[in-house]
Amino acid sequence: MIKLSVSIDVSDLKQAEYFYIEALGCKKIRDQGANMVVLAVDNCDIYLQEKSAGSKPLPAESDVNRDYGRHWTPIHLDFLCENIDELVERTVKLGGVHEGGESGDWGSIAHCVDPFGNGFCVINE
Repeated sequence: MIKLSVSIDVSDLKQAEYFYIEALGCKKIRDQGANMVVLAVDNCDIYLQEKSAGSKPLPAESDVNRDYGRHWTPIHLDFLCENIDELVERTVKLGGVHEGGESGDWGSIAHCVDPFGNGFCVINE
């Protein structure tokens, strides 16, 4: 059996923990050292890892540095829920951003960003 977990770099671990629990309904599983907390949502663990802005995410010879401004990655989280409006409202109230969305016969999706520039979607279940 394979279980999926996701790691998210953040610049402020306590703020990130509060955001993901209060805005998106994650549950805290445990602290894992001073700079990491493990959360869970349904069947997926989320590891929030505190890493300072400007630090190197790749080997030292890389020219890439962490930047917590809004960024895009081809991999992101989707949070499935019954009430998109409620989740989006909490997201914005707790420091996230709602960037729009769309609806169709298939349901609705809201494009959002956490306080650290990480994009995610909220989708009708």
